[in-house]
Amino acid sequence: MPHLRIEYSPNTDEHADILRVCQAAHQAMKESKVFPLAGIRVRAFAATHCIVADDHPDNNFMAMTLSVGTGRERSTLKAAGDLVFAGVQQALAKQLATPHFALSLEIREISADLSWKDTPIHSRLSS
Repeated sequence: MPHLRIEYSPNTDEHADILRVCQAAHQAMKESKVFPLAGIRVRAFAATHCIVADDHPDNNFMAMTLSVGTGRERSTLKAAGDLVFAGVQQALAKQLATPHFALSLEIREISADLSWKDTPIHSRLSS
């Protein structure tokens, strides 16, 4: 952990560079110095079916969920979330300037005893 899942409306990628959004989020997660590099994952998926707000054809959304392990201070997570959100806002400035785009971020803490991992990447990046 941390894993950032980005879900977006299917037509968002016609107006935004989704890879750039992923890169901005990844960079912010690294810069926060809160999360181990080996644990960072950023992945994005288009929602196959969705209705956004009033179903206006120009409406788009991007909903981000950052799952992290427990044990960090709330203020530390808030600061990291602020960095990630600001980085993504910058990458989506054009879309956010329209009246048809919605961006959100939620941080969820995952209990260690309910999370299984087998991750040799950690060993490689820790040496």
